[in-house]
Amino acid sequence: MVTTGLVAIDSTILATAVPTIVADLGGFSSFPWLFSVYLLTQAVSVPIYSKLADTVGRKPIILIGVGLFLLGSVLCGLAWSMPALIAFRAVQGLGAGAVQPMAITIVGDIYTLAERAKVQGYLASVWAVSAVVGPTLGGVFSEFLTWNWIFFVNVPLSVAAGWLLLRRFHETVPSRTHRIDWAGGVLLTASTTLIILALLEGGHAWAWDSPQGVGTLGAGLVLLVVFVLVERRAAEPVLAPWVFSRRLLATTALIAVGVGVVLMGVTTYVPTFLEALVGSSPLASGLALATLTIGWPISASQAGRLYLRWGFRSTVMIGSAITVLGAGALAATSTSPSVLAVALSCFVLGLGLGLVAAPSLIAAQSSVGWGERGVVTGANMFARSMGSAVGVAALGALVNARMRGVEATADPQAFGGAATAVFVAVAVAALAIAVVALAMPRVGRPAQGRPDARVEPAGS
Repeated sequence: MVTTGLVAIDSTILATAVPTIVADLGGFSSFPWLFSVYLLTQAVSVPIYSKLADTVGRKPIILIGVGLFLLGSVLCGLAWSMPALIAFRAVQGLGAGAVQPMAITIVGDIYTLAERAKVQGYLASVWAVSAVVGPTLGGVFSEFLTWNWIFFVNVPLSVAAGWLLLRRFHETVPSRTHRIDWAGGVLLTASTTLIILALLEGGHAWAWDSPQGVGTLGAGLVLLVVFVLVERRAAEPVLAPWVFSRRLLATTALIAVGVGVVLMGVTTYVPTFLEALVGSSPLASGLALATLTIGWPISASQAGRLYLRWGFRSTVMIGSAITVLGAGALAATSTSPSVLAVALSCFVLGLGLGLVAAPSLIAAQSSVGWGERGVVTGANMFARSMGSAVGVAALGALVNARMRGVEATADPQAFGGAATAVFVAVAVAALAIAVVALAMPRVGRPAQGRPDARVEPAGS
């Protein structure tokens, strides 16, 4: 939970300090890269870290992630210009790419099937707390100290996380010779970097049909095809083709894509929607959005009882139905906006996503052994990252087409229509999750099982 808190707080603390950072360092036109480069490096590194975790163990990989995150945080706090800060955010993203999937993989290793959903709920509660604590700390540091402290606050957390992992987490990794798939790692990194970069910056840094847009996306797709061909012949592929050829793993990955789209649509546009149309303060709009991260851990912590009784597929179907209900309510009430209606809709969305994300991931983890669990977890989280990137691109293009360069505060009525279109698209994505949930294979009720014997928490 402490390790997850590094990524959770960092994802919420920076936004409130952006005006202060720009006032100090300049580079207003470049500040979106503070978020884009972090998302980019985090997403492309997840599959590589996950494969290495199945090779050398979880502990060294998560410690490397914590170390890189600590290094990136210190460098960000010492940054002297916007380009330097952007470069150091990339280092932070490389650390986050190891921290988040490894925390979830370790949960799959050391807890029984009956316990995993509850523990996933604990991890989700970290995000709920961070949704409130992060923006508050960002505002306090920016107003009363300096923006540098939003990064320096990660130092004690990183040290605590590293110390706890060193003292309390022990694992036994089978000793055997491995053939590292260097070619696959390079091709996967290059192809996904170009594809995500094209999706993130299309319509912003360059037009979709510009030479830069077409060239970046085209080069990424070509390298992705080459990567697939190379992986078919690799002895130990970094992302094995079987990960997406098995029906359960393929459907849970598609569900993760949908979760990424829904999350990105809600978290990106709800605050601006409330501030532009209702005139709510940033704090009020942030708290309305935070109800999503409150509902998520509540339902995730109870998901274990449902899937042990009715199975993974039924639980995910229940969650997807609740998600559709929440997304539909958000779209329906957006024509008559109110903070209360949005907060209630986000809370229902969170309840639904908690019954979708945790059980689908646990179903994927439970279908493989220790030696494949890291890759499966990483593939699922990579799919969510790609969903987030696609969501940013598609929903951003939808808003830009309606606003035509006009700021939301300059034309609230036009932005209201654009936001309604976004929330309708989110509802469609939620409906797609429900359809994919129907395609999940029917399996018997899962046995509670035992934790993996290779992992023994200290004191157990």
